Amino acid sequence: DTACKNRPLDLVFIIDSSRSVRPEEFEKVKIFLSKMIDTLDIGERTTRVAVMNYASTVKVEFPLRTYFDKASMKEAISHIEPLSAGTMTGLAIQTAMDEVFTEEMGTRPATFNIPKVVIVVTDGRPQDQVQDVAASARTAGIEIYAVGVDRADMQSLRIMASEPLDEHVFYVETYGVIEKLTSKFRETFCAANVCALGTHDCEQVCVSNGRAYLCDCYEGYTLNPDKRTCSAVDMCAPGRHECDQICVSNNGSYVCECYEGYTLNPDKKTCSAMDMCAPGGHDCAQVCLSNDGSYSCDCFEGYTLNPDKKTCS
Repeated sequence: DTACKNRPLDLVFIIDSSRSVRPEEFEKVKIFLSKMIDTLDIGERTTRVAVMNYASTVKVEFPLRTYFDKASMKEAISHIEPLSAGTMTGLAIQTAMDEVFTEEMGTRPATFNIPKVVIVVTDGRPQDQVQDVAASARTAGIEIYAVGVDRADMQSLRIMASEPLDEHVFYVETYGVIEKLTSKFRETFCAANVCALGTHDCEQVCVSNGRAYLCDCYEGYTLNPDKRTCSAVDMCAPGRHECDQICVSNNGSYVCECYEGYTLNPDKKTCSAMDMCAPGGHDCAQVCLSNDGSYSCDCFEGYTLNPDKKTCS
């Protein structure tokens, strides 16, 4: 069961070690964390992990910048001790924002586009206001997964978690089966991997589809039978364009033009007849007769039009 090529994350585990979590249950949480680490692609340039422990107080066990290999991380997790009293979940999430998701502590700059993810594991009901804190964390671009165990308050989990809730709220009956969630998270974090890692062979657009992917094309292009490459659609085919007179295909798009003697209106679609008899618009020696985008020449009384249809004698 090799480590999946999940897309790089800045991942923070926030684990509840309040009085209601018995010592043997807390050991199960630590096993869950270790197994999660086994499934991730850990490294300085890939997924970074931090662990926070909370009860009435909050302790950052290690920030994102400390360990970049699985062995050191799992060793550090094995030494985490429960804090006992209280369940200050809101305080824990606030601390994650203030002290863990900072560049000094190893969070990558926003320009890197690395998702910020929190997994909260709790078996109780928060004793502080979690709603506003969770909302501001989500607004700050932090994706929150809420894992409830045993007596956990489902309403609180739903208030904390990111949308869609059915993908971000998990519940297990006991700490004994929490490990079952490992594969769930593995799927979640691996889902986008093919498109994100660039290991696909789509010419234009890669659409993630669980563990697989599909290719798609930009607007104005259509997917070829090989399901990978794209061809420009003839946007000037009848019914595809809105040009009044002439449609000129242009690499998957189109532009409108007008017949001679007409000019393109500001809407870039319709055409209006030019006054061909306006000064400088014709070459008649004497009289210009406008005729729906075209013109003919004529002569004053006492003159006749020459064979060139322009000059008069």
